[in-house]
Amino acid sequence: MSRVYDSWEKLVRAVLDKEELRRLALCDSFGSISTDFSSDSLRRDFPAGVDNELNQAGSSNSGVGFQPTIDARPEKLKGNPLFDVKNEASKDGGSGHVAAATFTFHELANATNNFRADCLLGEGGFGRLYKGRLKITNQIVAIKQLDRNGLQGNREFLVEVLMLSLLHHPNIVNLIGHCADGDQRLLVYEYLPLGSLEHHLHELSPDKKHLDWNTRMKIAAGVAKSLEYLHDKANPPVIHRNLKCSNILLDEDYHPKLSGFGFAKLGPVGDKTHIYTRVIGTSGYCAPEYAMTGQLTLKCDVYSFGVVLLEIITGRKAIDNSRAVGEHNLIAWARPLFKDRRKLLEMADPMLQGQYPLGGLYQALAVAAMCVQEQPTTRPLMADVVTALTFLASQKYDPDTQTVRPILGSSTPRMLREER
Repeated sequence: MSRVYDSWEKLVRAVLDKEELRRLALCDSFGSISTDFSSDSLRRDFPAGVDNELNQAGSSNSGVGFQPTIDARPEKLKGNPLFDVKNEASKDGGSGHVAAATFTFHELANATNNFRADCLLGEGGFGRLYKGRLKITNQIVAIKQLDRNGLQGNREFLVEVLMLSLLHHPNIVNLIGHCADGDQRLLVYEYLPLGSLEHHLHELSPDKKHLDWNTRMKIAAGVAKSLEYLHDKANPPVIHRNLKCSNILLDEDYHPKLSGFGFAKLGPVGDKTHIYTRVIGTSGYCAPEYAMTGQLTLKCDVYSFGVVLLEIITGRKAIDNSRAVGEHNLIAWARPLFKDRRKLLEMADPMLQGQYPLGGLYQALAVAAMCVQEQPTTRPLMADVVTALTFLASQKYDPDTQTVRPILGSSTPRMLREER
């Protein structure tokens, strides 16, 4: 138990202290750090203006070098509200949590045939993602190998392990294990065979089968549920901060799972409404108030979700410089159309080929429009978004028996209005 406790305290402190993080991220093993850690470090106050890129990211999560189940928390921390994260992995078809494993670099090299090119699934800002097979269990997994040259990748590694060790939900990707072997940092995830939502929306050739309306609403509702869990069930709440289509992965049934937690932050608690942090994110997805001031709130995730929902509905990218002038930015293109109901049909993805319920289109666009409001206080809570999209996902569209027809009534799209 002492080793578990020691590793836990070291990681918590490391994420709170940038210099300690530097030492820990670059050390050969997590047991080689010798530092005095006190429980008061969990409640440190940071001076204004300090570059606290990780200072709130890890103080509620488990770490590397031990099996990070909720029950494995040191007694000293079990009563701390910062470690109160409700496990919902058994709901909505999810499974109970299995503790993340520790792998050697040799094991993961064997799993990927020495990281052979034909095992490469893709490349990101911090490294490469490979498909592999664990020799002991014969399980197919996705292995992210982080760039060995950047401290940012080490930060992402620590935060991702910390977050995913305690956050468990059917719509959040499962962390199977990790490797901190010498200067190698790798993360092992469940393998999701259909890849990213970005691939299905933006990278399929026209002759391939594109997502139909029912599948799109299923995906949107699932992603909304993952954010509702982060915002309302985790205590303190978690701000994902990097929601985008490439971080939404799909299993064989098009069940979405949120990934990419390397930028995640703990949200404000008590009477605080926001935190300040260095702006990190992807162009086109960042909420305007966060991009301009670094003021981060839960509503920043809501804005990013609105962008993703618009991508799902329209098939357009958040930023697409190949389009005509005035259409490069998805939100800038969409705002004028939101104001004219007669133009809403223009927003449907042509790849849907007209096979969608007109009422469902209006309702989904109404949800998206509310999420991308410029003023964060006017954006909805994710719980309300889940209610709306769960309803839409339950209204199955059958192109053989249903036709596209106008909705009678107000010219303003209304959430949850039934099609007449």
